[in-house]
Amino acid sequence: MSVTPLAAAHPSARPVPAFRGRIGRDARSGHYAVPRRYRLHLAAADPDCLRIAVTHSLLGLDQACPVTFLPAEPDCPDGGHSALRPLYDASAHRYTGPALAPVLSDDWSGRIVSSHGPDIARDLARRFGAGRPTLYPCGAESQIEAVERMCTQGIEAAAQRAGAADAHETERTAALGTLLTTLGVLERGLGSHRYLISDQITAADVELWVALVQLDTVHRNHLDGAAVQRIAGHPALWAYARRLAAHPAFRRVGLPVQDLDSRAVNQTANTPNPTANAGTYSGAGASPQGLIAATAKKDSGLAKPLADAINHLIDNGQYATWLAAWNLSTEAVAKSEVNPPGLPLTDS
Repeated sequence: MSVTPLAAAHPSARPVPAFRGRIGRDARSGHYAVPRRYRLHLAAADPDCLRIAVTHSLLGLDQACPVTFLPAEPDCPDGGHSALRPLYDASAHRYTGPALAPVLSDDWSGRIVSSHGPDIARDLARRFGAGRPTLYPCGAESQIEAVERMCTQGIEAAAQRAGAADAHETERTAALGTLLTTLGVLERGLGSHRYLISDQITAADVELWVALVQLDTVHRNHLDGAAVQRIAGHPALWAYARRLAAHPAFRRVGLPVQDLDSRAVNQTANTPNPTANAGTYSGAGASPQGLIAATAKKDSGLAKPLADAINHLIDNGQYATWLAAWNLSTEAVAKSEVNPPGLPLTDS
């Protein structure tokens, strides 16, 4: 596949990294490839961390470069991780910014080498990749960089803008158009090779797969049902994502991407490859009819307002739109009720 980047609907919102050191070829560079000298610090919810984790897994670097996984959600008010604060403080005098992942640290000095995700992934592949899979094949650099720009601008930034509540309708429509055009280009480009640009997995596949994971598990939650259906209408692209998700190196990264095998890349009922329902099962068990509940803390006073909010969504049609997007219209209820009668009560 020959890849040409598309224009973005909105510039990338990735934060500027605080540290951008590189691992060089030899000792003259200061930082050079030595097994177990460096350590990765990755957070499950960050897309750059996911790219690095997949790269690390594909290269089989468990022994050469250990990984510390941080909590999925940051635990500091500024969006940083308290576990990384000592490294940031040791690496920059009076550093006041958030302690963000990803981080590549040097265990010899106790300081940060880099917090720039793309640089970290490249250095792992180029400096520790001898005798391992070639993720940056000779002559493919420009294609990989084009895919990176398409994913950053044409998928991630465009999807974010298409679902932004503070954006004007015309801006959201244009961003959705950019997103769908990008997905269409990628859909049509699949088939020339076993993977995106080669018969072997490259960094382009890692980049695209992570962008699709983010699109499916994050961005689509902010889009309406019609947009979700149009995104799902790229069967070759999502089949490719499923195939990568089944690869051992993608499966073992230890990050929350299991939806790609179940909900995420299955097609909705209105797309060329509709989802097949394996069956239904009552939420209350095999005999009584169950209802799905939205709960609030006991005596919080929120039960009635929550029911009213759900009924508002039912009345304005948004509830039906969301269910239709997931092929769940048969599970709809006519009205949200507080403590509805009919279910057996227990002490549990």
